[in-house]
Amino acid sequence: MSEHCHCHCHDEESHTPRNRYEEAFGKYNCHLHDEEVHAAVTRLLESKKAQYNTPEVLRELLSTVELTTLTVTDSQESVMRLTEKVNAFAEAHPDLPHLATICVYPNFAKTVSETLSVEGVEVACVSGGFPSSQTFQEIKVAETALALHEGATEIDMVLSVGAFLEGDYETCADEIAEMKAVCGEYDLKVILETGALQTAENIKRASILSIYAGADFIKTSTGKISVSATPEAAYVMCQTIKEYFKETGVRIGFKAAGGVSTVDDALTYYTIVRELLGKEWLDENLFRIGTSRLANLLVQAITGTDEKPF
Repeated sequence: MSEHCHCHCHDEESHTPRNRYEEAFGKYNCHLHDEEVHAAVTRLLESKKAQYNTPEVLRELLSTVELTTLTVTDSQESVMRLTEKVNAFAEAHPDLPHLATICVYPNFAKTVSETLSVEGVEVACVSGGFPSSQTFQEIKVAETALALHEGATEIDMVLSVGAFLEGDYETCADEIAEMKAVCGEYDLKVILETGALQTAENIKRASILSIYAGADFIKTSTGKISVSATPEAAYVMCQTIKEYFKETGVRIGFKAAGGVSTVDDALTYYTIVRELLGKEWLDENLFRIGTSRLANLLVQAITGTDEKPF
């Protein structure tokens, strides 16, 4: 992942923190109307989605999957078994793409990293007081550092949504920048929790802030609140990524997560990414889907069997 600048929002000492971020937002069209976004998404999917329902795209989708287990009943044994299933699948299906990552709580990073034998599958951990982000910044940093030390190669953190909604952009950006500093060369995904942000305008602003502060990926949702990923949120986020790329030449990744549970759901997000961002995002592993159920369905659709490898 290319380095990208964190300095856009810290230009002049004379500016108040809030004004600095408003200045950054001013480079983009943040005056979005939810109805117009919904209409644009509907038009896009109606005109483009059907063409992507092909065996080739299903295989591409399999390679985007972050196989996720984030439950209260997770244990060393259950996470080890899940990882062993990923190993077994790769061995049984060398003709199919491997998954993108296994995504777990940070205390299981070592279990996954020591059990995983498939080259190219990353170890992703949620961190930083997931899923609410409501804890001390020192705890967020320590949890992230420990996860990386134990074998995590990607970190998924949650935007401090409460602070964001109150306009405390500096706190949000400083947290992200500090977490990215801990991650170093490893990718940091920032979960916007778009269902809590509610409006297209808030989603656009949160996307801009997260990218400028150091996010390598922006991600829709934790999957832990009632409203998770939506096509409208994905559309706004991918539009922001496109505009940022046009401004800087830097590609930021996109991850859909939370409620993406059918092949049709996956095709929806594929269509949005492919049409707004282009095939480069797929070729460079910059599109991910976080899910616990979708992987088996994709395998079944690709192989024409009832196989449930995961």
